[in-house]
Amino acid sequence: MLGCDIEVVIGDSEGLPEKATAIMEKLIAQDGVAAVGGGYHSSVGVASKDVADARGVPVVFAETRNDTITGDKQKYIFRIAPLSSWASATIWQFALTVPDVKKVAILTENTDYGIPASQETARGLKTGDVESVTFSVDIGTQDYAGIVQRIKAENPDMIITLVTGEAAYNFTQQAADAGIGPLDLPFVTGQDALESGAYWQNVPDGQYAFVQRIGVPETEFTEKGRVFAAKYKERMGKSDVEGYAMEAYDSIAVIARAIEEAGSTDGDAIVAALEAIDHDGTLGRIYFPYGTKKDPSEDGKGDEWWHQWPDPALTMIQYRGRGPALDLGGDRLPGRLQDRRAGLRQPVTRC
Repeated sequence: MLGCDIEVVIGDSEGLPEKATAIMEKLIAQDGVAAVGGGYHSSVGVASKDVADARGVPVVFAETRNDTITGDKQKYIFRIAPLSSWASATIWQFALTVPDVKKVAILTENTDYGIPASQETARGLKTGDVESVTFSVDIGTQDYAGIVQRIKAENPDMIITLVTGEAAYNFTQQAADAGIGPLDLPFVTGQDALESGAYWQNVPDGQYAFVQRIGVPETEFTEKGRVFAAKYKERMGKSDVEGYAMEAYDSIAVIARAIEEAGSTDGDAIVAALEAIDHDGTLGRIYFPYGTKKDPSEDGKGDEWWHQWPDPALTMIQYRGRGPALDLGGDRLPGRLQDRRAGLRQPVTRC
């Protein structure tokens, strides 16, 4: 970019807020980065954003969903992940469409993502007269035996999992082994279940599993999305591409585009370019309608819309049974899948 070679510096927060702050300090003070992209856990975004904003270094967060990350209206902070309130609404609105669900058990992590997400989900379920009970665990929990037994005692009609990464997958496996998993009742699991080969090996006959993915099904990918997915699956040896991988890629790509258009690595110049960006990403057309030039309140939007990409797609997918790959529009999908669209694209609902 700008006639210079690009050096990518990677910092691993391990999902820990205290480490995220130190990593952001290092990236800026020691490594001298021009901007920062990526980020998975909301707690990491909440903890590190103030450091970047105070130092005038632009950040495009990839998968950090907590509404307050952009809700503080900081000049240098942007996000392409959906707001937590949007993602939660998709799940609880979907749950209200499932027949005979009167009581839901919610498993959440005790983080800046899990706590507000579980609260939003519980409030939404209540609007449909559906009772809910929430169980909270620390991030990285591996053994869910005690939680599973407590959930069984509640005799729920549905389980919603709001923990991130491998933890959600571990809980799904252990719940299935205990007779209260997606083999037995509707069960919203984590994005790790998109890796369907491993899913079916560990959760046989789990036909009641539902997964929320960021982005549309692969049959509806953009051209960039299809190219990225093919390369990603080949390199990673996976049968699917997770939404958070596409978000991470797009967050870096949009920064690179902004630097090129700004003709500078100055933080203020990058912010101005990001606010005017119109980027064709793997997840769709990325732009930021609200910021220093136009406050969200001018259109009756809340502060959380500040520097927020307004069009992330949210798709609910149901596994209906293990079987040979289906040919859907030229794409080969392992297992039989059915899209269950509940608020597919926020803030606009599309069926």
